[in-house]
Amino acid sequence: MPPRILTSWRLPAACAALLVVGGAVGALAGAALVGVTVVALSEIVVLLSLFRHKSGPMLQTPATPAPEYDRLMTRTRRIASRLRDLRSAAGTLPDAVVLLDHSQHVRWFNHAAEELLGLKRPRDRGRLLADLLRNSELAEWLSEGAREPLNDVTAPGHPNRHVTATLLPFGSRQRLLLARDTSHLTRLEQIRRDFVANVSHELRTPLTVIHGYLELLDPEDVPELAPVLDEMRAQSKRMGQIVEDLLTLSRLETQDHVADEHVQMAPMLASLRKEAEALSQGRHTVSLDMATASDLLGSPKDLHSAFSNLVSNAVRYTPSGGRIAIRWADAEGGAKFSVQDSGFGIPATHIARLTERFYRVSSSRSRDSGGTGLGLSIVKHVLNLHQARLVIESEPGKGSTFACVFGSDRLLDGARLQEAAGLHL
Repeated sequence: MPPRILTSWRLPAACAALLVVGGAVGALAGAALVGVTVVALSEIVVLLSLFRHKSGPMLQTPATPAPEYDRLMTRTRRIASRLRDLRSAAGTLPDAVVLLDHSQHVRWFNHAAEELLGLKRPRDRGRLLADLLRNSELAEWLSEGAREPLNDVTAPGHPNRHVTATLLPFGSRQRLLLARDTSHLTRLEQIRRDFVANVSHELRTPLTVIHGYLELLDPEDVPELAPVLDEMRAQSKRMGQIVEDLLTLSRLETQDHVADEHVQMAPMLASLRKEAEALSQGRHTVSLDMATASDLLGSPKDLHSAFSNLVSNAVRYTPSGGRIAIRWADAEGGAKFSVQDSGFGIPATHIARLTERFYRVSSSRSRDSGGTGLGLSIVKHVLNLHQARLVIESEPGKGSTFACVFGSDRLLDGARLQEAAGLHL
């Protein structure tokens, strides 16, 4: 802190007085200007000396920093190091990672996003992601809200590559887009489909020949082989049904849509009831309840195949004396076809896997009933082609209910029937 005199009015007054005295002394000596100059220089030297010795430094740095300061700096360096590690790890991920703000503008992306999604840095930073991916399924998915993951779609700019994308919340009103290259899985799935289709097709001819020769053999001619021939016929027929179901499943998997036709539910439901009664052979009580007059829009052949599978399963897995109820009724936002039985029921742990190929809750019971293990898988694919869903409710010992729920877009009421008829005319 400077002396008080340096900040008061006395300093300029004293300097002025000394200058006057210096000028007077110089005038007496015949050189007034020299006297003033000498005094002025003396005052400057004295003032500089006072400021140098009395003024403190502008910034003071403590000789020994406080412990809190050391801890704060250490923590800051550690966080910065971890952030660099995370950014480096995200940059080397094989999956595309894109950080978006609340309005889906690109803030950051890794190298995989450049290769898989076609983004370029620094050109695309700050731009709207939907604009960068325009004319692609990803852009349409983002514009619709991206609420559900997007599976197996063509990568932007790469017609031979497929991706699966997910949009996750991140930080404060930000989003994180993750895209994974699934091209190899798509190729493997196609190879599997082709293999199943080819093998099933090749098996059809020899099985037809074997079954034909078995039909020529009369068990009455060789009574001792009658049980063997009956078993061979049953297994040959079952094998033929498996082949037919595999071919049906392969066809459904390669379809992405169905030809929309008018599916009349009343005659179809009557046919399903007759099929159930023929398969049951009087062992069950089969009822039919048609609570709505709406028809469906879709493929009559595929829908009949799906409904028939549900009905035949109910007959096969319901003990004698049980009840089977076929129902077609309105549902929230659409309509529902359901088959309810009083059979064995299914434990909850198995329900999620029932639509997998050849999945069986009980292997021995399924073989004894003559099922192929492909029926529910066929049902799932048929419903997917009709934008419908399969709902399964079951409890061991109390039976099961399998319901096919259709949206309003697939329903044909009176007004839509007239409209459709007018279009065909």
